Amino acid sequence: MTTREESLPGSNFDLRVVEWILTSLYSGTVCIWNYKTQTMEKSFKVTESPVRSAKFIARKQWIVTGSDDRFIRVYNYETTELVKEFEAHSDYIRGVLVHPTLPCVISSSDDMLIKMWNWEKEWECAQTFEGHSHYVMQVMFNPKDSSIFASASLDTTVKIWNLNSPTPVATLNGHSEGVNCIDFFMRGDKLYLLSGSDDFTAKVWDYETKSCVHTLEGHTHNITSCCVHPQLPIIITTSEDNTIRLWDAATYRLESTLDYGLQRVWAVGCKQESCQVAFGCDNGATMLKVAVADAGPAQ
Repeated sequence: MTTREESLPGSNFDLRVVEWILTSLYSGTVCIWNYKTQTMEKSFKVTESPVRSAKFIARKQWIVTGSDDRFIRVYNYETTELVKEFEAHSDYIRGVLVHPTLPCVISSSDDMLIKMWNWEKEWECAQTFEGHSHYVMQVMFNPKDSSIFASASLDTTVKIWNLNSPTPVATLNGHSEGVNCIDFFMRGDKLYLLSGSDDFTAKVWDYETKSCVHTLEGHTHNITSCCVHPQLPIIITTSEDNTIRLWDAATYRLESTLDYGLQRVWAVGCKQESCQVAFGCDNGATMLKVAVADAGPAQ
């Protein structure tokens, strides 16, 4: 396995297919970086509160943000003009997620709720999802069926939801501490879930049986983000132990442990159809090119 480092300031990521990285910062600022030239394209203040999540809505030329002041804000990313802002939750917003086809954004919050907002209906709340008993840290859509999504919560569970129902359809139990992050991935024709926790482990779940098939152990502090590379058979985990760990997605063997001296690592983003991966840390960000010797595309 080989990696190449490129340094970029930032903390929380979304990668656009063309050439941009979107970073949202604790300072309340949002920045767009050109990862080819390593230069900042745009930077603008959203709020005085931390912006914990930001995503591109490329089909509208928008950016959507969620912050600690409980507001969702939408900007045109070409002009940085504010398109819409509204109070979405009664506590910090931990995550925003754009539906791949519907005109909807999902938000998750410390108020223990998940909400779906329809921008074609003046950003009305189309559904509220209740069932978690602690902060909801992240949501992620099922890549095989976008009417289904999963959520990670500090109540130690991962829950599965249908967009048409306000209550969960399944609950995954197994972590001993709060769950911070999740990702779906395919291996062959089989669907799996990945979760990362404050119990210092990541777990791989069989989506069909809702059972844990493997636990990844090695981090020495809370796992903050996790994902499976969209092209390569690599599981990526980041942690408050300051490290990035790369695991074989088939054997679950630890392949590499990386520490770039940027302190705690909070976020990871993979560029589609590329081996480039970006990480956001306390003291900046880094972009890697990752390759696995003798490995074809991830199945």
